[in-house]
Amino acid sequence: MPSLRDIRRRIRSVKNTAQITKAMQMVASSKMRRAQERVQQARPYADQLRDLVSRLARTSGDDVGEGVALLKQRPIRTIGFIVITPDRGLCGALPSNINRKAAATAQELQNQVAAQSERPRLEFIAVGRKGRDFLVRSQLPLIAEFTNYGDRPAMNDASAIAQVAVDAFLKGEVDAVYVVYAKYVNTVLQQPTVMQLLPVKPPVENTDTEQKRTIEYIYEPDASSIYEALLPRYVDVQVYQTLLETIASFYSAQMIAMKNATDSAKELVQDLTLTYNKARQAAITTQILEVIAGATE
Repeated sequence: MPSLRDIRRRIRSVKNTAQITKAMQMVASSKMRRAQERVQQARPYADQLRDLVSRLARTSGDDVGEGVALLKQRPIRTIGFIVITPDRGLCGALPSNINRKAAATAQELQNQVAAQSERPRLEFIAVGRKGRDFLVRSQLPLIAEFTNYGDRPAMNDASAIAQVAVDAFLKGEVDAVYVVYAKYVNTVLQQPTVMQLLPVKPPVENTDTEQKRTIEYIYEPDASSIYEALLPRYVDVQVYQTLLETIASFYSAQMIAMKNATDSAKELVQDLTLTYNKARQAAITTQILEVIAGATE
């Protein structure tokens, strides 16, 4: 049984740990709110852009020029993945869930393509240190990495990531590109999600209301030209949105993880305090018995 001094030392150590985790929980909570606000502010823009692309795709039809290479479908020989993970840890199982989702999706797509033709190769772009470390440990082919993108990534950061994937796609180095990221649902739920980035699949137009079905727009110079010019911007916005979603998911997961750590530390302090009191009482009882035994002699 540990001595009273050892138990006191451990209680003090656990209390110090609880203070650290409590402070990290408060910091994560503050940053989480700002990250959630950025996600909520970006989603309407992304939704409007998605609706515009879907309308242009419907309006352009077969008039889209040969130059829209981002729409080109070709046989899958190489699959590219952009794996977006946090740079830091202490956020529970979030990085592991994203990495497992990426590995499982890569295996599943390989099996699907291999059933029709030869097994495709894999290429990865790592965004975030946790994903990069996983890919390096797994000895998966890594063509680019982006780390330290911070809490407030700019559109230029997303454009740089998207440009690597677009260049590889246009050069024929990859035939399809998927993004694996953590979609922010709410504070306690962050869902690892896979989204096809290239070739671009125009989203299905939302026609929930009669007004959206009847409105006709006039495009200058023409719908096909605007559609062709808008596709690269659409890819950049998709990547930017996934970055914001991952940051919000990270701080939400970190706040929950630090709260759980703080609660566990408090429970451990209570258990140690009870053990300390029992040991102290046992020591006092032993001393009293020794005194009584000496007096009777």
